[in-house]
Amino acid sequence: MPELQRLDAHHARALLRFERENRAYFARSVPDRGDDYFTGFAAQHAARLAEQAAGACHFHVLVDDDGTVLGRFNLVDVADGSAELGYRVAERATGRGLAQDGVRRVCDLARDEYGLRRLVASAALANPASLAVLRRTGFLPVGEVQLNGQPGLRHVRDLTAGNREGPGLRRMTS
Repeated sequence: MPELQRLDAHHARALLRFERENRAYFARSVPDRGDDYFTGFAAQHAARLAEQAAGACHFHVLVDDDGTVLGRFNLVDVADGSAELGYRVAERATGRGLAQDGVRRVCDLARDEYGLRRLVASAALANPASLAVLRRTGFLPVGEVQLNGQPGLRHVRDLTAGNREGPGLRRMTS
């Protein structure tokens, strides 16, 4: 079973490989990171680690037994008990439930390790797989958004006690 690990300096090479190998695949449903991301990856990686050390973000990678990165699960813009969730899974790893499992694990970490009470996530309407992952992991749609000019849905998940993942969740407003 792949392991969810907090992003560290030693992940740099495998993470860059993951991003390069999946660049075209990701660009079909999320904005491309651009050439500068790849040419300046070392600086980008160091900046992410600095943000994480400051508590502004929590970055995670889903790593296979051989050290291959299969996915990223990030909590960004941490403030006032809340954060924005973003995730992506390698094309070759889709259809195995890894996105759903990774989101569940990050939600648990957000609540239990980082003391967060609320997560927000958005997905494009053209990305039904991501929308399904959010709904299956307890996120509720709260409104429409534009994601790089494309229609999407904003979701919220309340992480507080008594409001766990599942069909009994109450609708939240933002």
